[in-house]
Amino acid sequence: MPIDPEEASRKRKIEEHTGPSQGSQKKQQMGDLKDAVTATCVAPVNIAVIKYWGKRDTKLVLPVNSSMSGTLDTKAMRSRTKITASRSIGAHQMTLNGKSVSVTGNKRLMAVIKSLLAMAGDYVVDGKVVIKASEWPEFGLDIVSDNNFPTAAGLASSASGLACFTKCLAKVYQIPDTKLTELTGVARQGSGSACRSLHGGFVAWEMGSKSDGSDSVAKQIVGENHWPEMRVLICVVSKGEKKIGSTSGMQQSVETSPLLKERAANVVPKRMEEMEKAIKAKDFQAFAKLTMCDSNQFHAICLDTDPPLFYMNDTSRDIIDSLNEFNSEETKAAYTYDAGPNACIYLLEKNMEACLAKLVKEFCPKGYSAEDFVYDPMGLSSFGSKQKANGNEGFNYGKLPDSGVKMIIVTKIGAGAEII
Repeated sequence: MPIDPEEASRKRKIEEHTGPSQGSQKKQQMGDLKDAVTATCVAPVNIAVIKYWGKRDTKLVLPVNSSMSGTLDTKAMRSRTKITASRSIGAHQMTLNGKSVSVTGNKRLMAVIKSLLAMAGDYVVDGKVVIKASEWPEFGLDIVSDNNFPTAAGLASSASGLACFTKCLAKVYQIPDTKLTELTGVARQGSGSACRSLHGGFVAWEMGSKSDGSDSVAKQIVGENHWPEMRVLICVVSKGEKKIGSTSGMQQSVETSPLLKERAANVVPKRMEEMEKAIKAKDFQAFAKLTMCDSNQFHAICLDTDPPLFYMNDTSRDIIDSLNEFNSEETKAAYTYDAGPNACIYLLEKNMEACLAKLVKEFCPKGYSAEDFVYDPMGLSSFGSKQKANGNEGFNYGKLPDSGVKMIIVTKIGAGAEII
């Protein structure tokens, strides 16, 4: 078959592409860029109920087991990214929460950019091709991203951030929404759990079996309106970065934990089936039991790792004790912990007020009121915070106490990443 010279040139540009010349790195005024293409996206946090922990392929980010999560509403917690592409920008440039970060030095970001360039389409205006798909590698990117919640504190900021980046750049590169499943595979290369944040509702990340990772994608189990009574409380125990990140921690577990191998081979496949069944049937008792058992096993694997990983702390365990007491007669709240000390609590609307009242009574720091302590931007509870910090864009984390539970976020299941 003859080779299309333009397609061959495009592939060569993508392979060689690490951003335009560093000599033209100086930022341009966005308003002066005549060929600029811009998009803005918001993406949600997702909280796993069946945990992802461990890669069988670190380059392609292929997991050792499948996983499942609930997508949280962006009105409470979100990542937001604006990307402008132009030949005039020079080298790719990025700010995250106001701080400059390297793009070309970030392998995860560059893997996403490379994959999206390979999928890019023509930019068409009024029926006329203004930018050919083969020309996108000539465009520098100006990326502005922020989270309205603590970064790298165990609240899945990398998942929401990379999902947001993937969705936003796909829009710039004219990749249609019909390619959403393929985009989850691209987001996965940036941050494994990011693939789940592209969908709303409850989402399964299928581990796949192909060596190229083409079948390791995220698929929606049910939409965000399937279980409208579901609520989520997040007890923020840490607003700082973790001592041991998830990426390095999970690989320590892969290399040293016998329990992880047993979990991946014999426990998770059955739990995935049972969890999907519980969610579709809206069976909270089954859902809660599976959620808590899987969280407990994940942290048991962390302890089974050599050297052991400690993501939970004494406050995390105090919250579990409180919830066990709350559940003494009937299971009404399900805790789960990712790689951090923050408690994520799934519960139904009818039980939320009582649970929230108990948590406020036991964990609200001395000298703070419930309105100081509870952030409820959607008014889902009677404890709704009056705080409108940062231009209505999130809670004022600067005023949080230094120990114990710092705040409780009230939220619910929501939609996936969206262009705004």
